[in-house]
Amino acid sequence: MTGSVTVELDAQYRQLREECGLLDRSERGKLLLSGGEAAEYLQGQLTNDIEALEPGEGCYAALLDRKGHMQADMRVLRVAPEEIWLDTEAEAMAATLGHLQMYKIGRQVEIEEVTETRAILSLLGPRSADLAGSAPLPPYANKSIALNGVECIAVGTAIGIDLIAATPDAGELRTILAAAGAPEVSADAVEILRIESGTPRFGSEMDSGTMPAEAGIVATAVNFEKGCYIGQETVARLHYRGKPNRHLRGLRLSASAEPGAALMLGEKQVGLLGSSCVSPVFGPIALAILRREAEPGTELAVGEDGVTARVVDLPFG
Repeated sequence: MTGSVTVELDAQYRQLREECGLLDRSERGKLLLSGGEAAEYLQGQLTNDIEALEPGEGCYAALLDRKGHMQADMRVLRVAPEEIWLDTEAEAMAATLGHLQMYKIGRQVEIEEVTETRAILSLLGPRSADLAGSAPLPPYANKSIALNGVECIAVGTAIGIDLIAATPDAGELRTILAAAGAPEVSADAVEILRIESGTPRFGSEMDSGTMPAEAGIVATAVNFEKGCYIGQETVARLHYRGKPNRHLRGLRLSASAEPGAALMLGEKQVGLLGSSCVSPVFGPIALAILRREAEPGTELAVGEDGVTARVVDLPFG
């Protein structure tokens, strides 16, 4: 997102910061895995400790190829003793489903794609729990609730609560939440919060050529004490013996710039501009995965339009 902050966008941003807003995230890819071996199966595929999850718990994890490059990142929720929910970016869904279907042969695991039959409504802001009629939930904690008679699963997030419901119930839920004080906001307003927090997104900062350490997600997505999983050797070797050649960084821009613009340190390209926005607080900012020589404090040229960027640590602030 580029451009300037409109009056409407600024109002939505303030709503998210001070009250609560609602964003429909039903476009995310969604899978439901069931069966006695579902957790054990995912333990050998994903980067985090899935078997350690109790019903009502969850985590963040990544799916890697054998060279340690990311194929997807996802939220993993143990919603019942033998039922596990996954949701991921829409563009990563085909690779995720294809991988999990391929490797489940001989396992007591059923994989159901529920992208079209389940909705995700995100309540974002300090009043999220109140409007959901739930006690505050830590990130990834989940429980079944009924909101004015509509059954759904409430899931804690870093800045609110997600409600997972049957798709036909989503319209009724939106009406209930709007009446309670959660107006719908745009994806652009929520994107500002993500960029400010320094949270990378698959399809923007992260892609199939990115390793977890480069994206700065090792602390939240990778467990180094669990058993083997695909790509583990490369991830562990980089963690214990080396340093990544690239790092996720923040950029303070002199003016708005388009994602994908080359980032130059002198004559050398050190990365590509990732997500960008104009923050009501920080002005034009962006995220990018940069080569290690582009340390915080470095000045970079952005594209060919005279825009410059100062590299900063994350989160912005």
